[in-house]
Parts: sequence; C-alpha cells; structure tokens
Amino acid sequence: MDRDRYVDSLRAVAIVLVVCGHWLITGLVRGPGGEIDAPELLAVVPWTQWLTLVFQIMPLFFLAGGHGAAGSWERQRASGGTAAGWVRRRSLRLLLPAGVYSGLVLLAVGIAAGVGVDPYTLSLVGWAMAMQFWFLPVYLVLGALTPVLHTAHRRWGARVPVVMGAVALVTDAVVIAGDLSYVGPLNYVLVWGVAYQLGFCWRAGLLGRGRVVPAVLAAGGGLAFALLIGLGPFPVSLIRVTGQQPGNTDPPSAAMLAWAVAQVGVCLLVAPSVRRGLARERVWRPVRSVAGASMNLYLWHMLPVLVVAAAFYLTGLAPEPAFGSAAWWALRVPWLLVLGVVMAGVLSALRPLERGLSAAYERVRPDAGPRRAWTLWLGLLACVAALSRFAVQGSRTTGGSRCCPRWYWSPVWCW
Repeated sequence: MDRDRYVDSLRAVAIVLVVCGHWLITGLVRGPGGEIDAPELLAVVPWTQWLTLVFQIMPLFFLAGGHGAAGSWERQRASGGTAAGWVRRRSLRLLLPAGVYSGLVLLAVGIAAGVGVDPYTLSLVGWAMAMQFWFLPVYLVLGALTPVLHTAHRRWGARVPVVMGAVALVTDAVVIAGDLSYVGPLNYVLVWGVAYQLGFCWRAGLLGRGRVVPAVLAAGGGLAFALLIGLGPFPVSLIRVTGQQPGNTDPPSAAMLAWAVAQVGVCLLVAPSVRRGLARERVWRPVRSVAGASMNLYLWHMLPVLVVAAAFYLTGLAPEPAFGSAAWWALRVPWLLVLGVVMAGVLSALRPLERGLSAAYERVRPDAGPRRAWTLWLGLLACVAALSRFAVQGSRTTGGSRCCPRWYWSPVWCW
C-alpha cells in the first residue's frame, strides 16, 4: 500500500520546526573568563513566548504517529501477528538510534570529564545533548499501548479521545488545586495520547470527510486556548519558563490540550490542498528526504550548536550584541544558516551509521516477538525509566562551583 504523503509531511514539518525553534531561542553568551552561558530567552525577553505558538508543533507528530501506528497494527492483526512482536519492532526503531546516540554522547562527556573540562561546561553540553529525550519515553509508552488503545478505538471510536481529554482536564485541575505533582505525569500520556488517538480516528474517517468537523476542532480548540490563557491560570508560552506556575508542558496542561485539538483541526482543513501540492514530485522529493532523516535530525540537532559554540564563541570570533536586541535578532539569520549547513554535514556523516542500524534492525526483529512476552514489557519499562531520567538529568557530571538553572534540566525545555 502506498504511503500517505501528507502524513509523512506532517512528521517532516514537525521535526523541522522543532529544530528551528530550538536553534532560534538558543542564545550563547561568552563570559569575561571565556566561559559560555545560554540565557533563557523566553524569560529574559518575555514577548518571545508568543513564538511558541508557531513552534509548538509536537501535537502533529503524535497525530501522524497515531495514523501510521493504526495502519501498521491493522496489517499486523490481519496477518495473524502478535501484539508483542509488533510492539518490539516499533520500539526497536526508536531504541536502536537512541541507544547509539546516548552511548556516543556519554562516551564523549566521560572523555571530556577525564581530561579536565570545566564541569559547568560539561553540564551545559549535557543539557544540550539530552534536552530532546522527553519525547522518546512518551512515544514508547503510547506505542506499547497501541494494541489496547486501538481495541478501544474499534469499539468506541471518537469517544475514546473525548474521554481521555476529559480525564486530562480533571487531572490538570487536581494538580493545580492540590499541588498533587505525582498525579501530573499521567497527562503526558493523556494529552499527547489524545492527539495519537485522533490519528486513529483520522485514518478511520471518523473526523468527517468535509470541513465541518475540522473547522469545529480548530475553532473550538483555539477559543478554549484563548480563554484558558486570557481568563484562566495558564501562560501563553507552550513550553516551561522559569518562574511560571502553572506551566503548559510540565506536565501538559488543559491549555496544551486545547492547542493540540486546534492544531489537529487546522491540519485536517489544509489536508486537501497540501496533498495536491505533494503530488508533484519536485515538492515531495525534499519532504521525503527530511522525513527519512527525521530521527537523526531530532536526536543530533543540538550538535551543530556545540560545534558553532566551539568555533566562534570559545574563540571570541562571534559578534555579541546585547542579548535580545535588534542587532542580536538580525544575527539570528546567519546563525540559523550556519547551523543548517553544519547539520547537513552531520547527517551526511551519519549515513553509514544509519545503514548499519537498518541492517541491525533487520537481523533482530523476529515477527513473532520474544518467546516470553514479560521480558519485552520489563525491558520497555526499564528503557522508559532510563530515557526519562536522561531527559531530566542530562548527561551531566557532578561538581563545579556553578550549576545550570532549573530550566536546563527540565524534560520539557523543547517542542
């Protein structure tokens, strides 16, 4: 069966905007002693919090993920395959590149620590190379739950994301009212799970063939978001900003849920016109290339920042106008261009590794799954726990006279 080009384009657009958003708001400052710092742009220049409305695009990644997972799981069921085998294959697609990336980063940080690199600098590097890991445990959990979620979808259809959203709203209200922070992490699965489940509904045609349902989702979600930030307790920023309480992503809030619903509606509204454009090969070719490299792009996109920091900031070659000034914003253009060129080189250098991982995946993915299913679920639990800790703590080392601000180590300082 042919792939849906529009669904693949959503993944590509989501990853590109995530990368550009990270690069845009990562501002480096060289201190008097030659040390490099990264002030929190959204806190220092508050109006930039509105930019997160453009770059917070992760709901569409979960929407596309749900659409693709539904089709894959339906084919697995039709061929008589097992849930354990399907979950194992899907998990390996994430864990193999993530494991290699983690190992290389930890090895590099360990070597740097051994040769006496400043612990504060290593902490900054550890944050930069682990900040994106929040996404992986959430996506692994939703992938592991797909057989159950899809069973619910086949029985109750669009009522499933409605109920999940209602439970997410109750959870958010409980956390805000009673400061029950241990309940909040449930919303990582519920809020992002709503977008994932809507992907099931989209594939099944339950969101309408015309424009009425998408328009209702877009308008209703947008209006709810406006009310929640205008009259409610939530900030406009769709990522965590130091000092803001409550936030919208740590864990995902009611405002984030509303924004996700609005994005899904807009996505469905523009689908026909975008599909017509993607039918042209010259449009589809670059989109396909980005979609194919999306995992490496997501994992490695902060490496160019470190390369540029070493080449231009540690050496004092980079011009440094006042942070957040008009001149500073003007320099964002060459900043993004240089990072893009370095990223292209990184992706080119990773191609042999990518081919090796593809070969390894083909060797270790028996369709029947593991002989003892409990080993799969235990292994997934361990991976989710490890990735969650890595996202929160980074690959930092201990020690040093200074430490990074809290937002450096938040698993949600990202889109």
